[in-house]
Amino acid sequence: MRLAGRVSAAIDVLTEIFERHRPASEALKDWGKAHRFAGSTDRHAIGTLVYDALRRRNSLGFRMGSDAPRALALAGLRDVWGLSTDAIGSMAEEQHGPGKLTVEERTALSRALPADLPVHVAGDVPEWLVASYEKAFGPRAAAEGAALAQRAPVDLRVNLLKAERGQVLSALERFGAIEGPWSPLAVRIAAPGPETRNANVEAEPAHGLGWFEVQDAGSQVAALLSGVEPGMKVADICAGAGGKTLALAAMMKNEGTLVAHDLDRFRLRPIFERLTRAGVTNCEVISAQDKGKLEAAGPFDTVVIDAPCSGSGSWRRKPDAKWRLTPKQFAQRIKDQAQVLEKGFQLAKPGGIILYITCSVLPEENTEQVAAFLSHHKEMRLVPYKQVWARMIGGVAPDSADGAADTLVLTPARHDTDGFFMAVMKKGG
Repeated sequence: MRLAGRVSAAIDVLTEIFERHRPASEALKDWGKAHRFAGSTDRHAIGTLVYDALRRRNSLGFRMGSDAPRALALAGLRDVWGLSTDAIGSMAEEQHGPGKLTVEERTALSRALPADLPVHVAGDVPEWLVASYEKAFGPRAAAEGAALAQRAPVDLRVNLLKAERGQVLSALERFGAIEGPWSPLAVRIAAPGPETRNANVEAEPAHGLGWFEVQDAGSQVAALLSGVEPGMKVADICAGAGGKTLALAAMMKNEGTLVAHDLDRFRLRPIFERLTRAGVTNCEVISAQDKGKLEAAGPFDTVVIDAPCSGSGSWRRKPDAKWRLTPKQFAQRIKDQAQVLEKGFQLAKPGGIILYITCSVLPEENTEQVAAFLSHHKEMRLVPYKQVWARMIGGVAPDSADGAADTLVLTPARHDTDGFFMAVMKKGG
């Protein structure tokens, strides 16, 4: 397919997403099934334009005076892909293209945007969340949002139960793999462009051998800040598919007891294959259907809570979720977080650690949630994250993106990771 056909396809997919309120991944998958003639390079380019348009929906829509699928796709070619107005115009008139540009479209594509754009436009943030962004980041709110509207790299965590970082770097050399930021276990592959296909690292023999797992560097830091060591008794009570569970097992060197639990058995299901591939032998998986079993397994030295949240820190990777989030859903996530923190409190032993994590940059889910929890449990205290960093990672710990002294917010703008929040708390002592 030529670019003209790819752009028309991207417009069709965006229309499907908007009109039927479908996840982008599903809409793209179905388009591919219905258009078997499209090769993998074509599908990648179409998907790239769709995701670029979704990441920058507010700013692209502002440029065009419309957030219709056609307008977003054309503006994406201009502002993200770097095509000139004339090049876009020529493409649009080709066979299978989206059709001749209107005078209004050509004017919109050619104009310079003002420097004083509103935060929700400059930062591509849902307008109803601007106050939260400004509370977290002050005058940097737009810049933080804009960084979450960029393409994300592929980050991998080296599994020290089976490999060293040098081995993984060598195995993935042809993908341009380099050492990733902050985590001593991180390997990074740069984000692909429209003509460069994603590195399918999970098809590599090294992945099948359990040498690495796909995991953002920020998520790796979160696991390291748990401070777990061999011989401990540890619970990961929002384990999901097990990304942090695997990291914890490697930190424990398969010594001690590790429990993985999640209320959603469907999210938990992939963990079994992942544990086997990674060579984990000290983990017991407890589902929500095993009533009372998690409580009976405690108390624990460390309870890790990767809490349900807005997912705002992962909007680089799932941009359609940014626009699907509603105030009602947000409020429910905050209630869920309070409940799981209470569960973690009950499971932690006196003197034990609770590590509270979200993949969010919003203070209502982060510092405010922790403050509310601490106000209800006077025996809990924050452990400054830089103390744990010095012991578990070494070197100089980064400053938190929100300016907090004791808790850590990582963001793509400040730390070149996904957005993550971490709070280490000790029960008594």
